[in-house]
Amino acid sequence: MKLARRDAVALLVFLALSFLAATIGGAFTADSVRTWYPTLVKPSFTPPGWVFGPVWTVLYLMIAVSGWLVYRHRPDPAVRSSLLLFAAQLVFNALWSLLFFGLQEPGWALVNLCLLWAIIGAYTLAAWRISRPAALLFLPYWTWVGFAGTLNAAIWRLNPASPA
Repeated sequence: MKLARRDAVALLVFLALSFLAATIGGAFTADSVRTWYPTLVKPSFTPPGWVFGPVWTVLYLMIAVSGWLVYRHRPDPAVRSSLLLFAAQLVFNALWSLLFFGLQEPGWALVNLCLLWAIIGAYTLAAWRISRPAALLFLPYWTWVGFAGTLNAAIWRLNPASPA
């Protein structure tokens, strides 16, 4: 299957946007994952650190392809609102890293993660009406963010903030 030039460029844009969110998140994560994060008490179900990179790489690829599949249906009036949800989830995705790792605020990161999870769900439902493959590509992301929320909540509970 040969892609039209416009579709190929659009796919590259969606890949760039998704990995831009990853890069922004990574910028806030890099130092804290070596310094602050290891000092936290973590629940027993915390995956080993090496799991996160490969999982997120695959998820960001799936995120990009999902957005692109929705975009390809652009004559459909529902595409615009779906793509706004797509953009919102990228913003909240990057914001989580700022809150959790950058500002070291697991409580606020958890609030953000709950909103992110809801936005992912809303996008998935909206995408389902446009492109079922696009919606299905978001299900592992929605599941992983749900797990991340459980992990975030446990870390927040296990590491109460010091009194001011």
